[in-house]
Amino acid sequence: MREKILSIQNLNISFETTAGMVNAVRGVNLSVYRGETVALVGESGSGKSVSAKAIMGILAKNGTIDSGDITLSYYRQEEKVTRDILSMDKKEIRRHVNGKRIAMVFQDPMTSLNPLIPVGKQVMEGMLWHYHTPKEEAYQKALDLLKLVGITDAEKRMKNYPHQLSGGMRQRVVIAIALSCDPDLLICDEPTTALDVTIQSKILELIQEIQKRKKLSVIYITHDLGVVAKVADYVNVMYAGKIVESGTVNEVFYDPKHPYTWGLLSAMPDLGTEDERLYTIPGSPPNLLHRITGDAFAPRNKYALKIDSRVEPPMFKVSDTHYAATWLLHPKAPKVELPGELKARIDRMMKEGEHYDKTGKQ
Repeated sequence: MREKILSIQNLNISFETTAGMVNAVRGVNLSVYRGETVALVGESGSGKSVSAKAIMGILAKNGTIDSGDITLSYYRQEEKVTRDILSMDKKEIRRHVNGKRIAMVFQDPMTSLNPLIPVGKQVMEGMLWHYHTPKEEAYQKALDLLKLVGITDAEKRMKNYPHQLSGGMRQRVVIAIALSCDPDLLICDEPTTALDVTIQSKILELIQEIQKRKKLSVIYITHDLGVVAKVADYVNVMYAGKIVESGTVNEVFYDPKHPYTWGLLSAMPDLGTEDERLYTIPGSPPNLLHRITGDAFAPRNKYALKIDSRVEPPMFKVSDTHYAATWLLHPKAPKVELPGELKARIDRMMKEGEHYDKTGKQ
């Protein structure tokens, strides 16, 4: 039985700006189950990070949650507890959720680390605050965590300040801090973007390894579909503050249904493509200062139907786990085939996947 630990229902978030109200998140629904990895993908400004910050209760001061529910389930002394995060005040969230039940790894480790405090003390801080762990025990656990995340000579590094560590080591320290209170859910917001490619791969493998060991649930926020293919069980594609397609990683990569997902997959760098230039989705995302009528992606969608400009599409069911918000899935809609180059690309991905399965190499 899959055990749901996080449920988001009809989440709507707006921000007050000098230009007016920005409707940044528009009716997001999302579920996360124990031990599973869920990816949120989409262009910058699609609402991925804002949704995550709402879960953590760390929205900017000008942000307002207009409606919705965020429910967290966890065990306290073997008794299952369900909390409505949006009904909790900030002090309660700091005490009972942040770090203790849900932890977050941000894109740039230097924004998460205090430059004036040795990293060892920063790893210990959560244990001392949430559990009143004795200092000697917290020190030993912090040391063990630094070793767990692959930091060599951990005892020496405990005394180092953030500026004395490389970018990859700082990100490992941030992961150690996130794991220090044994959370149920880890939110990774572009955790490898600021790192070079070789370190990126090591950090992703590290998070996967720790996830299996500790039965962690993980939400990955990224625009890098290569990362998604490597780590995710389920994928949610976001556009203009809404989830427009969701499904297992195989369903979204090998059988995508939404034209926006087609565009994202087509824009991935691929050595096998015959095109000399990298594909880009035409146009720009809509201005969320203005009310959107119909399908937000319609102005950029060459397959758009007349109804797209008038009525927002619902989530059509493709399978028990696969849904997409496009009128192209309506029984009366004209049949539209995948673009030829994308179909060829998916065929190549499937063959590569089969090869990896047989050889066990990645």
